[in-house]
Amino acid sequence: MNDIQKAIQMLCDEKGLTYEVVFDAVEIALAAAYRKDFGSRQGNYVAKFDVETGDINVWDIKEVVADHTEEEIEQDQEALSLLREQARIEDRDLTDEETAGLIMYNPKTQLMLAEAKAVKPEAEIGETLEILQKVPGDFGRMAAQTAKQVIIQKIREAERKSVFEDFKEEEGKVVQGIVQRRDRSGGLIIDFGKVTGIVPPSDTVRGERYTPGQRMQFYVLRVEMGARGPEIILSRSSNKMVESVFAQEIPEIDDGSVQIKVIARDPGHRSKVAVFTEDDSIDPIGACIGQRGSRITTIISELGGEKIDVIQWSNNTMEFIKNALSPAKVSSVELDEETREATVFVPADQFSLAIGRGGQNVRLGADLTGWKLNVVQDGGDGEMVSSESVAEGDVSVGEVSESNKTEAMDGAEEPKAKVIPDAPIVMSDES
Repeated sequence: MNDIQKAIQMLCDEKGLTYEVVFDAVEIALAAAYRKDFGSRQGNYVAKFDVETGDINVWDIKEVVADHTEEEIEQDQEALSLLREQARIEDRDLTDEETAGLIMYNPKTQLMLAEAKAVKPEAEIGETLEILQKVPGDFGRMAAQTAKQVIIQKIREAERKSVFEDFKEEEGKVVQGIVQRRDRSGGLIIDFGKVTGIVPPSDTVRGERYTPGQRMQFYVLRVEMGARGPEIILSRSSNKMVESVFAQEIPEIDDGSVQIKVIARDPGHRSKVAVFTEDDSIDPIGACIGQRGSRITTIISELGGEKIDVIQWSNNTMEFIKNALSPAKVSSVELDEETREATVFVPADQFSLAIGRGGQNVRLGADLTGWKLNVVQDGGDGEMVSSESVAEGDVSVGEVSESNKTEAMDGAEEPKAKVIPDAPIVMSDES
């Protein structure tokens, strides 16, 4: 391996690029250097470099087109300019039909037939000529500087493309990054080493602490190639974040033997996750909880302490609504199929538990089932709270009886991961 090969290999190792990518950048840079010192602006140059001998060959690549006079070309160029201006005024793109028949001659990439025959007598229209160029001598200082700038630019582009392709594969998955800082809009800048991602303000979790240098997991919403490189958009508040963390920590979900049917989430506070399996030998809730709560504890930790309710999904709507309002015990459910409203009757001592603090439980239950839930207290004055009024902020737990509110507050002191006896749910908190 000679010095040139060693230098190229060193650059490959430093930037994490393949030898072919770096070598292509060198050849493009040599073509630019040739144009600077010996070529013309109308040259479409391609260089080939022999790394063993150091020899450089340069070709001018041209497509053979029909002969036209300068007057014809100028007339069609003026007509094309008028069409473009009209399209700009109308805020639209030019169509192929409008430009059909106009001469679109580009002297950099095209050569008229008469000139082509001077190079190759048997040249034909549509043929591509590779015209070998003379390299009179060594490149000058300005050409060398041009080559250096081209190499830097091409390697930077290759790095961006490599990072983009790597992260594009992570789209829809959870990745780990380091909190760097907040930007002016209030979003988070996340460091991944070679590139940074951003968590928009709408995708942060209210009340969650983000300390510079803190290592956290983020859901990759989308990866796009922008003008300045890859743009990686992340989220901490997406429902998909919960789903991905479950799949990461629970093998049965990852392999599909246990399915997550639907998720309802109040980011940073509580999530309800409805799970199901067709395998009678698997307990879907037990699989999510893990031995002594080991799996659910890890998930809660990854979500910054967010409480998790694991619900048994059912295709029986009444049963599913009952499960969705756990840990409250439901007496009965009446359905209105036309309006997709469910009236849920609960005992008086379960009323505030069914609603939840700030209406959270009934609101998440409605999101989970896709039904409007009207929670009615059995006996007494038949007090009712609907999921819609809670979502709009019209009703809160403060409007239920003082004794029920106290009971709901007491429930908040339970451990974060607890199995609720005789109920098809595992709760992270009873509030």
